[in-house]
Amino acid sequence: MKLSTIKKISVIGLTILTFLTHFIYTWFPNTLFSIFFPVNESIWEHMKLIFTTIMIYGLIEYFIIKYNNLKYNNYLLSVFISALSSIPIYLIIFLPFYYNGINNMFVYISVMIATYIICSYISYYILNLRKIKYQNTISIVLIIICYVIFGYLTYNPLKNRIFLDTKEEKYGINDYII
Repeated sequence: MKLSTIKKISVIGLTILTFLTHFIYTWFPNTLFSIFFPVNESIWEHMKLIFTTIMIYGLIEYFIIKYNNLKYNNYLLSVFISALSSIPIYLIIFLPFYYNGINNMFVYISVMIATYIICSYISYYILNLRKIKYQNTISIVLIIICYVIFGYLTYNPLKNRIFLDTKEEKYGINDYII
């Protein structure tokens, strides 16, 4: 199977995995899962959802690529950059709908799928670049930094609309608006 085919399949895999990872914290509420999975319905928590879904699917895709005896450079970097770029890509597409009062699940899912398509293309491009020195070390450090930030902002969210769960009227995991 060619890498381009694997990347097309990954959009489907990411979409399916998103529906599963969306509920993991609800099913298994604990501190560790609160860092990786959404704890409420805020926009910020959905950025964490997309980032984590791409990271988890990156593991699955790694084995698919290995199984097909494909060799590509910068795999971990491609997954990290794809996951990190998903945040601004999603926000750029999503926020105009959100701020114009469009509250439609079909639109939200379509925006998520469009984000995954763009991120898969980014990953494909990075995989085909020449090998970057220390890319694994750099990627691991940056992934850890991202999750430290996710964890911190889950428990200490900014008082900003992006962090507000309008459904439950709360910020983050603990802070309810009364």
